[in-house]
Amino acid sequence: MITVNDSAKAQVAKLLADENYPEGSFVRVGVEGGGCSGLMYQLNFDNEMKEGDQVFEDNGVKVVVDKKSFLYLIGTELQYTGGLNGKGFVFSNPNASRTCGCGESFSI
Repeated sequence: MITVNDSAKAQVAKLLADENYPEGSFVRVGVEGGGCSGLMYQLNFDNEMKEGDQVFEDNGVKVVVDKKSFLYLIGTELQYTGGLNGKGFVFSNPNASRTCGCGESFSI
């Protein structure tokens, strides 16, 4: 399961409203090869399901993950930070054995 903390929930709701995404839109999270640690997180808004998608709802936010990415993301919490080091979504992934300095890539 992928969880969503309160700050990420608020930011997702704000972005969906500000950008006029259609009713039923959700957060699509994935992993692809790349970055300085080998794997990179992907986060987008979408409204179309794909074959093999895993669907979760936490804290009122619908999160969809493709089957392959889910293996890397089990137990991850989606967070949002607005701190001095920059604003953005952050993945707190208990499966990551190493992350890069910017937090956008990881390895298992």
